[in-house]
Amino acid sequence: MNEIRTQVQFVEIDEDMSGQRIDNFLRNQLKNIPKSMVYRILRKGEVRVNKKRIKAEYKLQAGDLVRIPPVTIEESAIEPKTLSTKLNKVAELEDMILYEDDHMLVLNKPSGTAVHGGSGLKFGAIEALRALRPQARFLELVHRIDRDTSGILLVAKKRSALRHLQAQFRAKTVQKYYFALVMGQWPSSCKKVTAPLLKNEVNSIVRVNSQGKASETRFKIVEKFREATLVQASPITGRTHQIRVHSQYTGHPIAWDDRYGDRRFDAYMAKVGLDRLFLHAANIKFQHPMNDQWMIIDAPMGDKLNKVLVDLRQLKH
Repeated sequence: MNEIRTQVQFVEIDEDMSGQRIDNFLRNQLKNIPKSMVYRILRKGEVRVNKKRIKAEYKLQAGDLVRIPPVTIEESAIEPKTLSTKLNKVAELEDMILYEDDHMLVLNKPSGTAVHGGSGLKFGAIEALRALRPQARFLELVHRIDRDTSGILLVAKKRSALRHLQAQFRAKTVQKYYFALVMGQWPSSCKKVTAPLLKNEVNSIVRVNSQGKASETRFKIVEKFREATLVQASPITGRTHQIRVHSQYTGHPIAWDDRYGDRRFDAYMAKVGLDRLFLHAANIKFQHPMNDQWMIIDAPMGDKLNKVLVDLRQLKH
């Protein structure tokens, strides 16, 4: 078996890196090293901060000097290396970046791409972005959207930006708008759904349940078709599958929703070329993490969704 030995590292913590736990810091620094080994070198006291042993929950402070020891490991145990930027799906994401500066970037995530790898997936959007930006010391998801949902995804390039943006999400000052194509004629009187949502932790299915968490989605009709309605949905709370379940709850599930949809409606939509969930995160408004200036970013829908709408218009009469 071939073995690989990393070099000892000394990292001085700056303001942007401060505030995070040492174990999370190490996992970011030793990206290809198994998590179990990261915790092993912590337990054995091989990681030192200011020449002292520390516990996994220690929070780094500006000015700390971290010694990351050399690690010896069998080559076969190393986690998959950074994805090649030559892979088509990875390279395509470069053209999907809507905005980027030193603090953050905004991606128009394609449908079918998970926000991160895991559960049998080789890679997700964040792993792909790290491959495209190998010089970036920090790249982390600010929030998540479903794998089959396309559209806006915020990624922080500094820890301070991550904290600032996530605080806005918690304070519910971020405004997000989605386009969803739903079954049937959405009633003009239905402008808000407040049904509580409960997630089954075994299969991740979400249902309306009085024991669930308070949830609110606001809806607005954009365009009506013969068998469907294009609505704008704005989630006030950020529950898992919230727009999808609230749409289903009203009797108007989203087209091609494999968990909460209607098969007959999906078959009808297949005739106009739809073969993916018609849910797209189209617009977001938030404050820039550096200067608090309000930003509004739009993510155009892909050609496939636009063509579906064109074909549906021809069926109106």
